[in-house]
Amino acid sequence: MILAVIALFAVTEDVSAQVYTRDNTRGNIRTINNGGLVPIDSAAILKAKAEAAARRDSLYYRHIDSIARGANVLYDNLSDTARDSMRRTIAATLKRDSAIRGRGDSIAPDGRRIRLNKNGEVRTPFISDSMGLSKMCWLSVPLPGFGQIYNKQYWKLGVLYPVVGASLGMFIYENKQYKPFKAQYDQYLIDHGYMRTPELDAIQTEMIRHNTRHQIYAGLAIASYLYFIGDAAINYTTNEVSQVKKATTLSTICPGAGQIYNKSYWRVPIVIGGMASTIYTIDWNNRGYKRFKTAYALRVDYDKNPDKYPGGAADEFRGAYSATFLKNLKDSYRRNRDLCILLTAGVYMLQIIDAHVDAHLQDYDISDDLTMNLEPYFDYSPVGSTPLMGVNMSLKF
Repeated sequence: MILAVIALFAVTEDVSAQVYTRDNTRGNIRTINNGGLVPIDSAAILKAKAEAAARRDSLYYRHIDSIARGANVLYDNLSDTARDSMRRTIAATLKRDSAIRGRGDSIAPDGRRIRLNKNGEVRTPFISDSMGLSKMCWLSVPLPGFGQIYNKQYWKLGVLYPVVGASLGMFIYENKQYKPFKAQYDQYLIDHGYMRTPELDAIQTEMIRHNTRHQIYAGLAIASYLYFIGDAAINYTTNEVSQVKKATTLSTICPGAGQIYNKSYWRVPIVIGGMASTIYTIDWNNRGYKRFKTAYALRVDYDKNPDKYPGGAADEFRGAYSATFLKNLKDSYRRNRDLCILLTAGVYMLQIIDAHVDAHLQDYDISDDLTMNLEPYFDYSPVGSTPLMGVNMSLKF
């Protein structure tokens, strides 16, 4: 019995020792290798980790020593205490700089934080003396004249604001004059039909006159507004900007401006003609849509409440067309208008791409040195005088 107790105690001690060893020294660990259990040498693993840490620390300290030698040429002649002090200072600086760079920033020699963008370049304030061409043009959209102020061409503001302001003011005035005549003209058609009368002609004449004027003033205000944005882009000289970017920017601001900048003048009428045609078709279909929308609404109201119209249907066609027919015409004009809007957007994007590609090709080398010639080849073999035939290709670049 005494021997059994002693044996049990010895086994228990051995098991606890194994558990302690597994948890702390990773000894006696086994892994599966080729279908069998193979023990892992924990001492070798710890030794490899220690050697890797030593190599890493050695490289780190050598890097610190190289920085210290660059800061103090007498670093190697200093005492151990002085060298350790310099090492701690440099290590703290590197740790701080590493943490700052992790957030996308850096540290200047004087301790200031330098903010970096995603490309590693120094960030600049939103409005600064070194902003790019695109940012300047975008700011000129809500702030007319910003580009001239940025380019220090202040005298142009004396032209910009009076022209844009006067054109916008005249547009508002003529639009106010146009609206009453338009409302009077529409009401006259509802009350008396589309029969031509002197009263109808007089109202229509005044309506067309004010409508034409307010469209001219609106076009002048928009044209002058876009001109000064383009002028700011052309005179931008803060940073070096390629001709390609300027041409693309100008085409984005105003269709055809990039082609003018590239001196491809023959393309300007094509661009302007394409944009004008699509815009006109948008306006034409939109007017047709509004016309039949009004007629459809009046016809539906007449069908629901015929007692409300003792003189018959109040639409311009006097009930000649059904509500379904008018609705189909309304939907057709609306669909054509939407398609023309998409077509206009396509023409606009196409002229930007054209200006971009054309600017790239402005300095494309098409001299005679860029040639490839194919010609027949005939010769004799130096051994046996066997004739050789083939094709000879020469490429010059």
